This record gives sequence, C-alpha cells and structure tokens, in this order.
Amino acid sequence: MTTFPKSVCVYCGSRAGGNPAYADAATTTGQMLAANGWRLVYGAGDVGLMGRVASAVQAAGGNTFGVIPTHLMAREVGKRDLDSFVITETMHERKKVMFMNADAVVVMPGGAGSLDEFFEALTWRQLGLHAKPIILLNIDGFWDPLKSLLDHVVASGFADPTLLSFVVTADDVASLESALNAAFA
Repeated sequence: MTTFPKSVCVYCGSRAGGNPAYADAATTTGQMLAANGWRLVYGAGDVGLMGRVASAVQAAGGNTFGVIPTHLMAREVGKRDLDSFVITETMHERKKVMFMNADAVVVMPGGAGSLDEFFEALTWRQLGLHAKPIILLNIDGFWDPLKSLLDHVVASGFADPTLLSFVVTADDVASLESALNAAFA
C-alpha cells in the first residue's frame, strides 16, 4: 500500500460554472497538488470542475482517490481510471469516506453540494470533531458572499467568533499552496 505525505479533499462543482477562471483554477490546483506529492481526494466525477482537477492531477503524475455514490455514476460520469475508486450507497457515505481520507479540505467554486460539504466540515470543526484545515479557494471573489454570511452569523450571536478562524481564504492557487504548506508544517 502506497502512503502519501498528505491528502487534500477538494470539494467543487460538477459543472464548470460561468467564469472560465474557475476551470483554469481547477486545472492549476490539480497540477499544484501533484507537484507537491499530495493525493487528491474528491467526488470521483469526470465532469465540471471535479473532472478538471482530477485530470490535471493525473496528467501531472499525481495520485487520485475518488468516491462516488451509485446514483451519481451516470450523472457525474464516474471516473474509473483513478488510482483509487470507491463506490458508496449514499451521499452520506461518500462525504464520510472523502473526509476521513483527507488531511485538509479545499472548497473551490461550486453549488449546493459544495456548500453542503463545506458546512458539514465546518460544523464538525466547530464541534471539535477534527482539526483539519478548511480553505476556501476564492477565485474572483466567488466565496465573498459566504464569508459575509459567516460574519453575519457570528455578529448575530449564533456562533462564537472562533468559527471564523476555522476557515482560511485563498484568492488564488499560489495562496492555496502556501496555506496548505503552512497547515501541513
């Protein structure tokens, strides 16, 4: 069994989004993960940003670990040429397997699924269930409204201000790489 220095779970859209910068960032993120020898853990899709990240990791000689539930095999085009390919019965199992096989969480632009994954990781961190870094890749300010929402939640008294310290924001892939290196040091 091969071991890796670190594994990074990337949550991102199963669509490419309307801004070409998102797809560019997905490719660059995949290249960066491979260059650092970090294993990609992700949702095993071959579409949207998910497919871009995985293909870039593979093209750069990196390692991939994908997890997909049976009901999304067709919709997300399960990418079977990964180094590790796990099929689960449910979305809950998918999220658990992805999270448990990662040392850090990166959230790229995405939709409701990416938000669900982000909030689950953040909630678990808030409850003290893990201490893994959670990094928002804020390409072209995509996550600015989310950051404002988190500020509002804290300002409204629904969370302790420490909640904000559990989330790091990186505005580009170079900053993401720096944040991961700092977290893994």
